[in-house]
Amino acid sequence: MSSLSLTLSGAARQAAEHQVPGLLDHEFASRLAAKDHTLWGVDAEEEASKRLGWVALFEDSRALLPKITALREELAAEGVTRVVLAGMGGSSLAPEVICATAGVELTVLDSTDPQHVAAVVGADIEKTVLVVSSKSGSTVETDSQRRIVQQAMTEAGIDALNRTVIVTDPGSPLAESSAEAGVRAIFEADPTVGGRYSALTAFGLVPSGLAGADLESLLDDAEETLTILAEDDADNPGLRLGAAIGGTAPLRNKLVLVDVGSPLIGLGAWIEQLIAESTGKNGTGLLPVIVADGEPELHRDDDDALITQIIDVEVEDGASVDNDDADLVVSSHGVRTGGSLGAQFILWEVATVVAGALLGINPFDQPDVESAKTAARGLLDAPAPEAGDAVTDGALSIRTLGGGALTEANPTDLSQALQALVKSVPEDGYLAVTAYLDRTTETQLEAIRAQLSSLAGRPVTFGWGPRFLHSTGQFHKGGPHVGAFLQLTASSSTDVQVPDRPFTLAKLIAAQAEGDAQVLAGHDMPVLQVHLNDRTAGLSQVIETVDAL
Repeated sequence: MSSLSLTLSGAARQAAEHQVPGLLDHEFASRLAAKDHTLWGVDAEEEASKRLGWVALFEDSRALLPKITALREELAAEGVTRVVLAGMGGSSLAPEVICATAGVELTVLDSTDPQHVAAVVGADIEKTVLVVSSKSGSTVETDSQRRIVQQAMTEAGIDALNRTVIVTDPGSPLAESSAEAGVRAIFEADPTVGGRYSALTAFGLVPSGLAGADLESLLDDAEETLTILAEDDADNPGLRLGAAIGGTAPLRNKLVLVDVGSPLIGLGAWIEQLIAESTGKNGTGLLPVIVADGEPELHRDDDDALITQIIDVEVEDGASVDNDDADLVVSSHGVRTGGSLGAQFILWEVATVVAGALLGINPFDQPDVESAKTAARGLLDAPAPEAGDAVTDGALSIRTLGGGALTEANPTDLSQALQALVKSVPEDGYLAVTAYLDRTTETQLEAIRAQLSSLAGRPVTFGWGPRFLHSTGQFHKGGPHVGAFLQLTASSSTDVQVPDRPFTLAKLIAAQAEGDAQVLAGHDMPVLQVHLNDRTAGLSQVIETVDAL
């Protein structure tokens, strides 16, 4: 039996009480279940008409399970037990959550950091099957990862095509080239489901199933929950959550996410991408801010923050719970939700499109993700000259871009630069730390997020590049331009050539970082670029400097 719990308080509850009656008048829930593409206005109709397959996917998804199981058993019989997933954004975040929650091993390759990629391809390649997940196959990160892993297999004497599984849309360039090449298996996903809504399609199921996760229970819980969310009922938790996050007045657009004992490992990162990329556009949107348990106290009095707790809960009848228990939420304005993973996937997907309707935006496109990609491609084709305004501080090089107090300060060391960056955060703004580093071995850097939040008195997000470009990167550029940015890059003693491409990973990740910084600065937002000339010493210097502040 699926479990689902939802508690709203303060502004969140007021928003639901105010907005849900209008949603009921418009029969939003039942029309969504019927794939009504007119729910988000005329401008969104064309895109919405092609992106609502996620509300009716269960028959097709269940049909995949025997094929996934059979392939897993074949691979295991051959001694192939390690699953490496090459994919970005929606193609990798859901499988990561599914497998972590199930306690099965999945290696997610969603980075262009040469140190990280080299470590992945250098471990147990003889036991590895590569799953390449991409709707078109044109995503530069995924294409580069595929080429690198396949070459490593070939060099190890392994038939790389026999160890490659493709997940893509029917008729995509990747599907056609893979069929012609003769890969081990091709799984076609529903083309009417966008990437960030694809958790329960082949994109979420294939790598998770090959890794050993229980997919039947996941689908059962999600389908049972969807029957509740399809009802035009005042207690519909999808309508209530969507109204709570998208309907506060004035809008509380910093969604502070905190895990308080949930068994759903990493769900916050999946929610972050779903909401930021779906809503952050047209100068509005919701910015998820993932924080540690206890830290929401920093934001309980922020009038633009909505505290959202993800909890461990078992509700026997699978119904929604909504009450005024003040002890349940650390803030007087908040959301508390829990339940099975399948239930949470569907709940947040429905809530996101409800919020999109209330915000007056199209929740299915991502127009500003492309801007950073375009800038990065331009730098790969015609590399920018070396910047002449960098300041050296120990193991670091520092540059400032964009407008505001940061560039006017002309800092000469990291401490001065960080203080100027913090001062440049608007009263209704946020600070984003974007680290183009190794998210598996350099995690000690994440501690600076809470420290900077305490220093700035504002929400601070932390994103690993280039992964965040497919997530909060959309909000950074498409949402309100009230962000300040600390970008961290590093030199690497290891570099990896991308086979049959005129660039290495070091060149690619540098272009991605610089392209993103240029787009942000082009919106007149302050960007502090900190490059670690010596990776180990530079990392220590950053952490020590923030500690001292």
